[in-house]
Amino acid sequence: MKLSVLIPTFDYDARRLVADVHALAVREGVEAEILVGDDASPSGAAWLTAVESLPSVRVLRYSANAGRAAHRNRMAAEARGQWLLFIDCDAEVPPSFSLQAYVEAAREAAVVCGGLLTPVVNPCPEATLRYAYERAADRHRSARDRSRHPHRQLSAFNLLVQRDLFLSVRFDEQCRDYGYEDALFGADLERRHIPILHIDNPLLHMDLEPNAVFLAKTETALRTLRGLQGRMDTYSGVATAAQRLQRCHLTWAMRLFYKLFHRPIRRNLLGPRPCLTLFKLYKLGYYLTT
Repeated sequence: MKLSVLIPTFDYDARRLVADVHALAVREGVEAEILVGDDASPSGAAWLTAVESLPSVRVLRYSANAGRAAHRNRMAAEARGQWLLFIDCDAEVPPSFSLQAYVEAAREAAVVCGGLLTPVVNPCPEATLRYAYERAADRHRSARDRSRHPHRQLSAFNLLVQRDLFLSVRFDEQCRDYGYEDALFGADLERRHIPILHIDNPLLHMDLEPNAVFLAKTETALRTLRGLQGRMDTYSGVATAAQRLQRCHLTWAMRLFYKLFHRPIRRNLLGPRPCLTLFKLYKLGYYLTT
């Protein structure tokens, strides 16, 4: 099995991740190339010179920003391995993570999700909203939980895919901004009746954004969801909740609630003790009024 590890980056220093993945491949005896792709970072990403001297590491510098989905697609097209392992650049390799576990899982399925977890200690004190959200999500991120709805729980944060299969499906390049390219990929796989295997081989998600940044990214994702015009209705909790309100003729009530209370809710979400219930209501109201 020849593995290509794809680490897409944009204005993020991932040298530690690249070095750790390289060391792990050597230690476990896994034949792997590591592709680090910079999606035209405005900063120039000078850190890339520190990793391109590592054996089996290729740095791909792009002069034009393609967006999240297209960037991953063009990296996949340049990969030489039979299998692609997508790893987000803000991941950290914990002691439990294993490339060999993916080699073994590849014998059972053409698409394998390893999962992700949040650090026990919040790495960013200003990220109280993102940290609370991710820690709550961790309770349902075991392979057993994800396997209940395998296609709806696909995440490109830590994802193994057979290269030929990936190139026949690809991430939907309509998703230029933050949000939903991996969810759409899972939906496409389900429509094609391609099974997904979930295993417990998580990476740690380290780059937790301050509250204002995360809230802005959430709003971007919700606008992306609206632009997909119904393609995610059964794959997104927000879209599903909006459909239920529409069937009950209560959309007007949620819009009114959002109009009256979105400012105080925002103050809570940007504060030190954000309420996740209010976060859900805010997302639903924003989605319905965008």
